[in-house]
Amino acid sequence: MNAYRAKPNYVPWPPLLLVGLTLAAITLNLAAPLPLAFTGIRTLGGLLIGLALAIDLWAMKTLHESHTTILPHRGSSHLVTHGPFRYSRNPIYIANILLMIGMGLFAKNAWFLPLALLDGLLTHYLAVRREENHLIARFGYQFETYCRKVRRWI
Repeated sequence: MNAYRAKPNYVPWPPLLLVGLTLAAITLNLAAPLPLAFTGIRTLGGLLIGLALAIDLWAMKTLHESHTTILPHRGSSHLVTHGPFRYSRNPIYIANILLMIGMGLFAKNAWFLPLALLDGLLTHYLAVRREENHLIARFGYQFETYCRKVRRWI
């Protein structure tokens, strides 16, 4: 049996990365502050946080209604191609990046910005690639067709 068929990962990397890099941004800002300051920065940060949470909740609701897992280290029981997944194959991971950027702007902490990019890169290599292998092993041509129609990120 294909190793990816049962589940994509043994470690739930995306939420661990989000929490770990958020803590890193806070710690780095305490040690070596990199302040951000421009008019409306907190408002923009709050809007990005709200957008990220809305995307997250929409994606989680869609997965729940489709009777498949929300957890990134569990195997998918259904291929979900509607809701936010019709626009991006990884809406939750996009929301994580937006959330980090929003938190950085809201807190006026520039460390969040490069760490948000690092979150995206690490998520791609530690989670997305393995999840895609899992989905191709599990759903075959249906996932290939979906990939041709919907972009990985945006």
